[in-house]
Amino acid sequence: MRRHQIPVIIAVFTLTLAGCASSGKSPAPTYGGGGAQGGDASYEAPAASGHAAYKSSAPAAPAARPSFAPESSGADDGMTLNRRESSPRPEHRPGLGTSWGENRSSHVRHTTFERTSSSPFAALSVYYNDAEGIAAQMAHRGNEGISPYYATTPNGNITVALESASGGVLPGRLAGERTYVVGRQGDRYNIVIRNRTGGRFEVVTSVDGLDVIDGGSASVSKRGYLLPPHGKLVIDGFRRSDSTVAAFRFGKVKDSYAARTTGDRNVGVIGLAFFGERGTEWTSDEIRRRETADPFPGDYAQPPPVDRVY
Repeated sequence: MRRHQIPVIIAVFTLTLAGCASSGKSPAPTYGGGGAQGGDASYEAPAASGHAAYKSSAPAAPAARPSFAPESSGADDGMTLNRRESSPRPEHRPGLGTSWGENRSSHVRHTTFERTSSSPFAALSVYYNDAEGIAAQMAHRGNEGISPYYATTPNGNITVALESASGGVLPGRLAGERTYVVGRQGDRYNIVIRNRTGGRFEVVTSVDGLDVIDGGSASVSKRGYLLPPHGKLVIDGFRRSDSTVAAFRFGKVKDSYAARTTGDRNVGVIGLAFFGERGTEWTSDEIRRRETADPFPGDYAQPPPVDRVY
């Protein structure tokens, strides 16, 4: 099993900010994706290229492929050629995407996190759209009806919800093993992750196929946020720096951050990959050591060496 260390971002902000994690302990820095003080401001759209939030210049959205039809020869030879389907342009697509919203204060610090494996132990996908779009998607899956909805990892120890700016859980439903959530154009939303265990985890997160930290194409090999033990992580925007994010806003597909940078192919889905920390995840080796532990390995207790730390 491959083990490696990667940098992990811990989001830090004071207890006075909206959406912070509540630990009930000291006023030390708490963890979460941060939220800015004050009301919603006007949008600040990303530049087409050279923006500070980008790793490199963002390519233009790919042009739609042309349709082809056979030229008419004036005679019916009984043969028909299929037209090539062209991808719809973003401005012609219905439903919602995630726009690059206003700046919000969200301070982070960097730390290290050693993964138990290069592969996540759990991954979740949350599909979002407007009410009409979700109704059509769920009908396609054979399900109807929505209510405030939390997605969970297979063991149920980690929950994920999309919450409104006021903290309400957005409605949704599990349909055909997919989680669907309803948004509303113009509304700001947060991705809220809760940990019911005593371990800490790294969470790599994407929105519309884009990594929420660097804005590039998402990959599980990239760094993520730290989810503290028995804590809450609030991710509320694409990270612009160690102190600010661009808020998540539901908007038209053509106005989405993805459509304006890498393309709209993956608009409408949020991804989360969870990694355990070495020494805390219940691997087969650790289970074997537990199962073979000797209850009577020696005779008398001996004091530990003074220079040894357990």
